[in-house]
Order: sequence, then structure tokens, then C-alpha cells
Amino acid sequence: MFVSDCLNINEKGHLTIGGKDTVELAKQYGTPLYVMDEQQIRENCRAYVRSIDRCYDGKGMVAFASKAFCCRAMCRIANEEKLGLDVVSEGELYTAVSSGFPASRLVFHGNNKTVSELRYALECGVGRIVVDNPDELVRLQKLAEEMDVTAEILFRIKPGIDAHTHSFIRTGQIDSKFGLALETGEALQVVKQAIGMRSIHVRGVHCHIGSQIFDIQPFELASEVMLRFIAQVKAETGAELSELNLGGGFGIKYTEQDKPVPYDQYMEKVSQTVKKTCEELGINCPFIIIEPGRSIVGTAGITLYTVGALKDIPNIRTYISVDGGMTDNPRYALYQSEYEVLVADRADQPRVGKVTVAGKCCESGDLIGENLPVQDVRAGDTLAVLSTGAYNYSMSSNYNRIPKPAVVMVNGGSERIVVKRETLADIVRNDLD
Repeated sequence: MFVSDCLNINEKGHLTIGGKDTVELAKQYGTPLYVMDEQQIRENCRAYVRSIDRCYDGKGMVAFASKAFCCRAMCRIANEEKLGLDVVSEGELYTAVSSGFPASRLVFHGNNKTVSELRYALECGVGRIVVDNPDELVRLQKLAEEMDVTAEILFRIKPGIDAHTHSFIRTGQIDSKFGLALETGEALQVVKQAIGMRSIHVRGVHCHIGSQIFDIQPFELASEVMLRFIAQVKAETGAELSELNLGGGFGIKYTEQDKPVPYDQYMEKVSQTVKKTCEELGINCPFIIIEPGRSIVGTAGITLYTVGALKDIPNIRTYISVDGGMTDNPRYALYQSEYEVLVADRADQPRVGKVTVAGKCCESGDLIGENLPVQDVRAGDTLAVLSTGAYNYSMSSNYNRIPKPAVVMVNGGSERIVVKRETLADIVRNDLD
């Protein structure tokens, strides 16, 4: 019935998440409001851990891609569930470390890490720094020598796989700002250079072919390409890289039309390809890392709004305006992401019309979706946008000086605030007279 197992309808006909009445949550904490189901998040974490342990005989790690949803509470959940953590900036790294997350299980990404970020990563003892380009390698080598430490690194490689997804979120092809190209020989040349460097230890290689992918085959092809590269490195240098990070990108259910592959099926199929290819190439099966983000938190979250004005334009469309918009969910403005919406007050009733959900920003493109089926909607209703647990809070902004919403985590019938709602004082905190 719903795109997520954590959603339901109570005896009042109200939408619930994790057993909590969303209409009551909206009244108690105000709107816009992000609501996350902690139990669903933990179940998703455990399913991934069980699957990678089974398929790779305990020789693997699930690293949560924190860019999907990064706050101290989420870092603590990932730590308690024995995940690693993928961070891509000094801010995400600081959030993780300040939450008590072990630096040894951190994977530090980014296509243009600053000297400050690299130094901070080395000071913290980050377990794996994913080097994106030759310039970064040189900077990291110099810093590691100055600090008298060894930098543990992976190289980001472009495997040349078409992930059949939106061009804005496809990152594995040669024309990408991320990583080293195989086709030109760049990747092999830089890996050879690093293997000979003091203060650098090359643990392995990493790839990421895109996001919101429903097909298993691109992942299988990427693993085969990466393993052939590992075999080539061994043949030409004698060094056998011990780790392969296959990234993330697993699709989730935003609408009823989305048909995500069960993640244990993905793991099973890819692990079969990995083991078969390793046997063919005569190399040891590397330690496997995967980096799910959206698929851990996406369907575990919703956003609640209060409906303001309704504007019917005959024979064109009906707009409903909400008290949020592109500042708390920029994904429709960026790449026309599809969502399901419903009136939380009458979730048990049929969807009788279609609306365009408009935000409150001073931008014509400030929309959350167009022509969306919805129940009879009235001013003052609570509107729920589903599957917003990933890349909504993370990508929120203060455009038009709008404060960012709070994040409430529900768990087994209770709830707690894990991120406070910003105040007007927060908006001017860094302004100087």
C-alpha cells in the first residue's frame, strides 16, 4: 500500500510512521518537519551487514554514505550497527568524529579535498582516504611525510559503466569529474606512482557508477572491470591490492512504479561475479566494501508540511502551497525527482485529484512535484511527502533566509528531536554589523 513498511494508517484515518500519528507530530513539533523511523533504519543496516557477511565470508564492510543523511544521531546509529562511514568533507568528518565514530572505519571521499581536509583526516587517523587524482596524491604524500604518518588510501577509478540513470547522478563513465580513467592508462600510471611512494599505502581501489539504479548487471560489470584492473596492477608491479570498494547507488521506492532489487539479491549476484572473476584471474578475493546511503535512510523518512493556499487554474492545474519547498527538498528543482504525497489527516481516503505542490520560495521553479495524485486537500491540512529520508535534510538551505526544519526520530512508539529547528537568531548568527 505504501512505498515504505514503516508507514500505516491508524483508527483516525491518519498517516502513521513507526506507529506515531503524523498529524499529531506536526502539531507538536511544527512544520516543515523531517520524521525518520529509527527502527527501519536499523533494520536496513542489519540486512546489509548480514548479507555482506554471508556473501563474502565475513570479509567485507558496509559503509553508510553519510551524505544521504548526516547528523550525530545517524553516525551513532551506524556505529552501533557496526557499519563503516563514508564522509566527503571536513564537516562530515567532524560530525562523525564528534559523535564518537571510530576513525579507523571512516572512508574519506571527495574530488577536490583541500590541504586542510587532508591534514585533518591524517590527524584523526582516518582508515581509508579515497584519492581522486594525481594532484591530490602529491599533496597527501607531502602531508604524510611532514606528519610522519602513513596514509592508507584507495584510488577512485572510473570503470566506464553506463548505469542507465539520470545524467546528473551518473558518475562511472569517462566524462566525469570523479576519479581516474582506465581507458587512457591514467589509472595504472598513478597507481604505479603511489606504490613507490614513502608514507603512502595503497590498500585498493574504489568505483561508484551512479545512483538510484535498479539493474544488477551494471554492478556486476563494474566489479569485473575493477578486478581485471587489480590483476593488471599485480602483473605489472607485483603488488596485489587487498580491497575493492564497489560504492553504492542502489535504488529505492519513491513511487509505486519503482521496482528496486532486494539488496540481498544484489549482494548474492555481485559476489558470485567477484568470486568467479577472481578465480579466473588467479587473484585473491579482496576485502569488499559497499557504500549504501539512500537505500538505508530514504524510505525511512518523510517530510510533513502544512497546506496554506490552494489555487485552481481551470483546465491547467491546481496548485497547493506548503510552508516549505526547495529549501528543505531541492531534488525536484534539481532533477525532477518523483515523490508520492498524501493528506496525512485523511490517509485512508482515496486520491481523488491531482495537484502541483508549490513551495514558499520566491522562485517559479520552487516545486516539490507536479500532477501528483492526492486526497481531497484543504488549507490547514498536513501534507506528507514520502521517501524523503535521503538527500533532503542533507541538501537543505537557507535560501530566502528560511530556517531549516527539525528532524524527529521515532522509535517503537516514542520520539526524540535529533536536529533542532533553526531559529531566526540562527539565520543571522554569523552576520557582522
